[in-house]
Amino acid sequence: MQGNLEEEIAKNGWLTVEADPCIVFDVPAEDKLQAALSLLGVSLMLSGEAGHA
Repeated sequence: MQGNLEEEIAKNGWLTVEADPCIVFDVPAEDKLQAALSLLGVSLMLSGEAGHA
């Protein structure tokens, strides 16, 4: 759908950060997400357990 991404970003549905050429070109693909999140001061923690909120 045209404009969908822009709409989601405007509604704050995505975390965004300035592009860092070091992350883009030098960090291995499997580490890029955590490297980008670290620029926001966020640490990704996923659990293999399911539960209820």
